[in-house]
Amino acid sequence: MTETSEIDPAAAPSGPGCLECENDGGWWFHLRRCAACGHVGCCDSSPAQHATAHARSAGHPILTSYEPGEYWFYDDRTGTASEGPDLAVPRHHPEDQTVPGPASRVPGDWVQRLH
Repeated sequence: MTETSEIDPAAAPSGPGCLECENDGGWWFHLRRCAACGHVGCCDSSPAQHATAHARSAGHPILTSYEPGEYWFYDDRTGTASEGPDLAVPRHHPEDQTVPGPASRVPGDWVQRLH
């Protein structure tokens, strides 16, 4: 995937965790970052699925992993993964951040709550 109007390499991530889960007191499994605006949301396995909801409501279909060691782009329209340009740092959440997270809000039965 090449740089397009749907990818802004200069857009900084919105924070170290899912923006909506942080505001609502929720938790996430893995994190995804919007390649257009930097919004960080929780993945589709997470209870709230905020990353895809953002992609669809904002019209920003390109997501990328916000996990350490993962560097891929995903097009929500086509369901295809590919490589893409370098994005503004940080490229992932802090390495000492728990998965799932944040640790203080993850319920004991979290595995049963995944999609």
